[in-house]
Amino acid sequence: MKIVTIGAGEVGHSIAKALYANNDIILIDKREEACERASDLDVQVIQGNGADINILKRAFPADLVVAVTGNDEINIVACIAAKLLSKGARKCMTIARVSNPDYINKPITNREQIGIDYMICPELTLASVVTEIISIPSAVGMDAFAEGKVEMIEFKVGHGMALDGIPLADAEIPNCCVISALIRGKDVIIPHGGDVMREGDHVIVIGKSESIDEIGELFGDTPNLHNKVMIIGAGIVGFYIANLLAKHGDTDLKIIEADAQRCVEIADMLPGALVLHGDGTDEMMLKSEGVGEMDAVIATTDSDERNLLCLLLAKQLGARKIIAKVDRSEYMGLFERVGIDAALSPKYATINSVLRVTAGAGVESLTTIEEKQAELIELVASPGAKITKKTLNRIKFPKGAIIGMIVRRNDVIVPRGTHQIQAGDRVVIFALASALAKVKKLFV
Repeated sequence: MKIVTIGAGEVGHSIAKALYANNDIILIDKREEACERASDLDVQVIQGNGADINILKRAFPADLVVAVTGNDEINIVACIAAKLLSKGARKCMTIARVSNPDYINKPITNREQIGIDYMICPELTLASVVTEIISIPSAVGMDAFAEGKVEMIEFKVGHGMALDGIPLADAEIPNCCVISALIRGKDVIIPHGGDVMREGDHVIVIGKSESIDEIGELFGDTPNLHNKVMIIGAGIVGFYIANLLAKHGDTDLKIIEADAQRCVEIADMLPGALVLHGDGTDEMMLKSEGVGEMDAVIATTDSDERNLLCLLLAKQLGARKIIAKVDRSEYMGLFERVGIDAALSPKYATINSVLRVTAGAGVESLTTIEEKQAELIELVASPGAKITKKTLNRIKFPKGAIIGMIVRRNDVIVPRGTHQIQAGDRVVIFALASALAKVKKLFV
């Protein structure tokens, strides 16, 4: 594909880096330093405003335009302009990153009537994940596949859990799920029967969506029917999270915001929440507002350092789960190493959303794991594909990959050796980066 990426910041650069090996990439950015940074990639770079139709003409014709600058309006105008340029020529798909709630109310939505095939909102994606993992005490990450029929849940193994110290072969794993990976430190492990889960390990489980409660019980969880949640920072991400939690109607919600005017705005929009004007790093304030009794504390300020400090204070004071919004990708590992339960990035959410749309024929969606060491990918089996020729126990499946779930029309199937994948089946697979290409070949 010929792909034009507008915005060569961290998000645009990462998208180009993920796609340039198999595609013709053109990066557009008006900032000289951003254009210079792209020199480490084998891509064409154009310096200029991506919303300027004369600049876009230099990159056309194109198969795909991805607008991921930090400005919603530039992204929208660029995509509309791209559609106008592609009229009468080969079809051009457009994707715009949009954050303003005036423009979007879903993580990914369609706006074909104005010339945008996909609008993606990383902040809403992030908010949706946060609200899901709050409801499951041991969960630190979640994602959905096959139109919500399959869930990926990342659990953290705690002391005294039933699975702590037990070989997988001896564990009583429910029939509704598959343990697909262990993350131990920086290592990602495809598990076998002799592997033992240890306290502190992160475990990737793929299961049926309707069986989330049963899967949670495997890790000693009972769903939180009523949550006490504190959000520190009422920017876009903080508001989206608060708004989703308020809709559930079963959450005691406190919001701490340093900007007095923003407090007034949020209080008007969310009358069911207690909005407090103050500093989330003020230990006395956190104590007085009962941070130690919170089921979850979420820090979503515009400062990664402030988010880290707020949450470490909250944890020390007794908060059960602490979740951070992290803008600088180099901090992601650090946050988790010092005890943050879940560190989530709007930039990674953008990258994953774009890659889901651009992953190629037969690929429906994907999620990158541990800084791209592995991927959870949903593949559609093509007619005549090698994967459809034999039962699974007779397929030479690549080492470093495991089939998590099969979706056949409305049926969700936990894979066994005697199952045979059929053309049109959606298959959710966990694969190390080294095995991904071999896995994809089986499905085409």
